[in-house]
Amino acid sequence: MNSHPQAAPAEAPSAPDAPDAPDALGTSAARARSAELEKLIAEDPGKFRILTGDRPTGRLHLGHYFGTLHNRVRLQNLGVELFVIIADYQVLTDRDVADDLQSYVDELVLDHLAIGVDPERSTIFTHSAVAALNQLMLPFLSLVSVAELNRNPTVKDEIAHSRQSAVSGLMFTYPVHQAADILFCKANLVPVGQDQLPHLEITRTIARRFNDRYGHGTPVFPRPEALLSEVPLLLGTDGTKMSKSRGNSVILAADADETARLLKGAKTDSERHITYDPANRPEVSSLLLLAALCQGRTPEEIAADIGSAGAAALKKTVTEAVNEYLAPIRARRAEYARDRGELRRVLRAGNERANAVAEATLAEVRAAMNSDY
Repeated sequence: MNSHPQAAPAEAPSAPDAPDAPDALGTSAARARSAELEKLIAEDPGKFRILTGDRPTGRLHLGHYFGTLHNRVRLQNLGVELFVIIADYQVLTDRDVADDLQSYVDELVLDHLAIGVDPERSTIFTHSAVAALNQLMLPFLSLVSVAELNRNPTVKDEIAHSRQSAVSGLMFTYPVHQAADILFCKANLVPVGQDQLPHLEITRTIARRFNDRYGHGTPVFPRPEALLSEVPLLLGTDGTKMSKSRGNSVILAADADETARLLKGAKTDSERHITYDPANRPEVSSLLLLAALCQGRTPEEIAADIGSAGAAALKKTVTEAVNEYLAPIRARRAEYARDRGELRRVLRAGNERANAVAEATLAEVRAAMNSDY
């Protein structure tokens, strides 16, 4: 992995009528723009740099994989430059302490290597290891008002579900920290879900305001764009949202037997004939969708194959599909897990690369702000 900073890709070509207004990243506009961006990626992937990642708060599961992880590998393999942040500092946004942090960081690295993120082409790094990234927080905070942070709907929701007895300053400034994550490497593309659009809008606002205030006619930061994708709605085995904390998911690290046990206990319904009907049969439909994603078929085709064979046949079909799909991922994971020294090497190399990029960006920021003394 190259440990020296590279020139950041230019800002992604803008849509003709893409204003930098508060609603510029509304869902309908973001979806239309995402379709355009996919075409631009196919034409010239080298123009794009992506920042994405996860908080190390537990093992990743099938919901994470089909929701975001496989898309990261797809974009990497297309030739997009990929930065994957393991956001260890951000664990503290909604909890008092970061429990089992070292092991969870290792698990995240393992999962990314197992699914196909290539450390020779992509950069995997930890938040806490990149001091220059975190140093961007202070000037960025000066560019947003308390009122703007206070009305961010995503922050409101996170505060409502916070595990802390009182809301910390880190929770309140979470969108600005994310802006630092994205802008330190001058990412111009961020794969997000619909609920994260307000966070990205703050990042775009910070980039624009910094450029206006300090750019002297030459933008320092691109205004990153959202890459929305259709995220499949996979329910947990209890019929509720699949979650690390609810114990209702099939984790990527599970073996074939554990997967079979978990799926055998998955909630279905009393109707014997299997049909794909997400509105009226959400649990059955979620299982059909999972099998379909693994087999590259439609849920309706899977349902037609099972017919009136009932829930037991459905679970058997899903289990076989999941275990077959995950077999090569599990094999790679086991191989990497045998050499923890390799995990440390991958992370050290990624941290070195991220630090070089962050320090170059911070130097630009200091020069723009006339504070490079």
